[in-house]
Amino acid sequence: MRTDSSPGTLPAREHLPAAPAGTPVLDVVIPVHNEEKDLRPCVRRLHGHLDRTFPYAFRITIADNASTDTTPQVARQLAAQIPEVTTLRLEQKGRGRALRAVWSASDAPVLAYMDVDLSTDLNALLPLVAPLISGHSDLAIGSRLARSSRVVRGPKREFISRAYNLILRGSLQARFSDAQCGFKAIRRDVAQVLLPLVEDTGWFFDTEMLVLAERAGLRIHEVPVDWVDDPDSTVHIVRTATDDLKGVWRVGRALATGSLPLDRLARPFGDDPRDRDLEDVPKGLARQLVGFCVVGALSTLFYLLLYSGFRAFTGSQFANALALLVSAVANTAANRRLTFGVRGRGGAVRHQAQGLVVLGIGLALTSGSLAALNAAASEPAHSTELAVLIAANLAATVLRFLLFRAWVFPDRRDDDPPRAAPYDAKCAAQHDAVAPYEAPRAAPYEAPRAAPYEAPRGTPYDTAPFRAGEAAEPWRDTTVQSLPVHPHDTDARDSR
Repeated sequence: MRTDSSPGTLPAREHLPAAPAGTPVLDVVIPVHNEEKDLRPCVRRLHGHLDRTFPYAFRITIADNASTDTTPQVARQLAAQIPEVTTLRLEQKGRGRALRAVWSASDAPVLAYMDVDLSTDLNALLPLVAPLISGHSDLAIGSRLARSSRVVRGPKREFISRAYNLILRGSLQARFSDAQCGFKAIRRDVAQVLLPLVEDTGWFFDTEMLVLAERAGLRIHEVPVDWVDDPDSTVHIVRTATDDLKGVWRVGRALATGSLPLDRLARPFGDDPRDRDLEDVPKGLARQLVGFCVVGALSTLFYLLLYSGFRAFTGSQFANALALLVSAVANTAANRRLTFGVRGRGGAVRHQAQGLVVLGIGLALTSGSLAALNAAASEPAHSTELAVLIAANLAATVLRFLLFRAWVFPDRRDDDPPRAAPYDAKCAAQHDAVAPYEAPRAAPYEAPRAAPYEAPRGTPYDTAPFRAGEAAEPWRDTTVQSLPVHPHDTDARDSR
C-alpha cells in the first residue's frame, strides 16, 4: 500500500491485499440491549449467510450495551459454540458507544454493523462491503429511500424517516439518502481517523459520522436494500427524534464555526481525479465565482439593512462605515468557508485582517460616492443614497473578488511548480559541493555492518549466512503487505 500521505491524513485508497489464512477481513458488529429473544436466531442466521456467501474470513462481534436480562449469557454461549463469534460487554447504553468501542479495537480492515432484528435483507451485505474491499469507497450505507429499494413499514415510520432526511438536507446539506438505516460499513483506516471526531454515543452517531465524512470529501457508497420493519422494535421514536435534532444543531454549529478539523480526513493529493491539473483551465474559478456572487448578494442585503438601521440615529458617513465593518467581517467569514473552501481556524485572524484592507477599498469607493452625492445635492433622498451605494458596491465587488482570489485566499498549489526548479538546482549544487566527502563517510559504516553477519560462530546460522543486503527487500515486502490486516503493526496514524 502507498503511504505517501502527510501526517494526519488518510492514505490513498487501494484494494485490500490478500490476508493470511484465518485473519478476518470483515468484522460485523451487532449492538444489543436486552435482546435475549432475538439474539440467538439473528447470530446463527447471519453466520450461516456469511459462511455460505462471503469469500473472505469474517468475524461477528456481539456488543452488549448494559443489558439487564440474559442477553450476556446468550452472547457468551454463542461465542463458545461458534468460532467466528466474539462478545464484548459495555456497562453503559448507547449504540454509538458500542460501535466506537468495537471498531476502535478491531483488527479487521473492513468494519460493519447491523441491527439485531435483521430487518435488512442479508443479500445486500456483500454489495455493501465490496466497494470498501476494492478501495473504491470509504464508507457504505444501506438505503431504504433509493428508488430500487423495497421497504415494508407503517406510514408513521415512513413519514419520520423521510422528514428526518429532509431536515439533514436542508440544514447540513447532506447528500446521502438514508442516515438511520442500521446497515453500514467503513474501512478501518478511515474509522481510526474519523471516529475521534464523532461525539455522539447514541442513535445520532450514524448521522454525525456520515455528515463529517461527506464534508471531508470521503466517498460514501449507497446500496438499495430490501427492508421489513420490525413491529416489536423497542426504539423510543420521540426521544430519538429529539436527540437527533439536538445533534443536528450541534454539528451544524460546529461546521459553521469551522471548529472541526476535517483536514485530518483529506486524501493525499492526486487520489481524486478532480485533483488533477488541466492546462489553461483556472482552478475552481466557476465554482468560486458563483459562491462569491451568492455571498455577495446576501452581504449586500445585510449591509443595506444595517445601513438603514444605523442611518436612523446617525449620519450617513458613520452609518456607512459601521455597516461596512460588520458586513465585511461576515462576508470574509462566509467567503472563507463557502467560496474558497478554507476549513478550520488556522489563518482566520490573518484572513480577517486582509479582509479589512479590502474593506478599506470598498469604504473609499462608497464614501467617495456619498461625498459626491452630498456635494451635488444638499439633502438627497434616502432612496437616492441607496441607489448610489448599490452602484458603488457593485464596482467594489469585482475588485474584492480579485483580491480575495489572488491575495487573501490564493490557491497555494499554484506556487508549487515555480518553487520546485530553484529547489532542485540548489540541492544539485549542494550535492556537487559535498560529493568529495561521500566516500570517506561511507567506508566506516560498510565494514561494521557486514562483519557480524559474515563471520561464522558455529550456530545453526552457519549453514545459511545472513547478509543484510539480501534480507532487506523481503523484510520490507512482508511488512507492507501485513499493514492492513494485523492490528499490532505500527501505523503512523496511531500516535494521534
